[in-house]
Amino acid sequence: MRLLLDHPDVGEIRLYTHSREGEAIDALYPHLAGFLDVSLRAYDPGEVASVDVSFFATPHGASAELIPPVLELGGRVIDLSGDFRLKDGSAYEAWYGRPAAPATWRENAVYGLADVYGDAVRGARLVANPGCYPTAALLALIPLLRAEAIEPEGIVLDGKSGVSGAGRGVSLGVHFSEVNENLRAYKVGRHQHVPEIEAEAARWAGGPVRVTFVPHLVPMTRGILMTVYARWRGAPTDTEGLVDLYRKAYGGKPFVRVLPPGRQPETKHVAGTNLADIGAVFDGRTNTAIVTVAIDNLVKGAAGQAVQNMNLLFGRPETLGLRRVPLFP
Repeated sequence: MRLLLDHPDVGEIRLYTHSREGEAIDALYPHLAGFLDVSLRAYDPGEVASVDVSFFATPHGASAELIPPVLELGGRVIDLSGDFRLKDGSAYEAWYGRPAAPATWRENAVYGLADVYGDAVRGARLVANPGCYPTAALLALIPLLRAEAIEPEGIVLDGKSGVSGAGRGVSLGVHFSEVNENLRAYKVGRHQHVPEIEAEAARWAGGPVRVTFVPHLVPMTRGILMTVYARWRGAPTDTEGLVDLYRKAYGGKPFVRVLPPGRQPETKHVAGTNLADIGAVFDGRTNTAIVTVAIDNLVKGAAGQAVQNMNLLFGRPETLGLRRVPLFP
């Protein structure tokens, strides 16, 4: 909502709910007081389909039921859940533990990794906004796989996320006393973003890709730091050569900043923005490419990339409403 309020092309904003009809939005989000004076509307597919584009920030499983009627009525949708990211319905059901969305829409959804698939997003009816961890992981992996520079097996992903990645729901694991001065891994070997990362990476590898992904919860509000370790199989290189590979891959991409050799990304340097900072090191001793990506999980990992996809969808400059300086310190 903050990003849409700052967007020069956005006029009326409507907010829909299944359970809190009539409630003022600033009662739920007091920081919006004086900026967005609207109340929540009862969800109606026909009304939602009548707007230029709708964003669904609904739980996994809910989008699969709510979105098809909107699409059938001619609406355009950007979905922030995982329901339309996987083409393989059986993979979705195995990892998410619920029925997959209808194949017709699932198979035709455009995967909205905006800095890579921007051309495909233009004019799409349904955009599947990527997950936060996959956004960071794929920005690191795709240039390496496209260049056939790394082995597609044995890739290790070390992800660290702030507490906001768990959403607003109350649970023991995100209580202050549990999170503060603590660091822990979670969903080891079973995080639902694994098949998303592997499926998109395979498109660039020309065959199966297997990753070991270990996410960690860290005591901060927002941000993701993803470090990728991959065995090198390309021509001999060094850190300068590895960094240059990323410079060529993302040259002209306004939201991807490739850091010079010797500098590493930090979550504070991208906070509140749609930026992705990439730092790369080649470890010649172990013949390993080590690539670190920092993003804001709530912006580049969710709402910001969704707005970037909206811009692309309508043929507008992708930076519209998204050019902002990171919140620092």
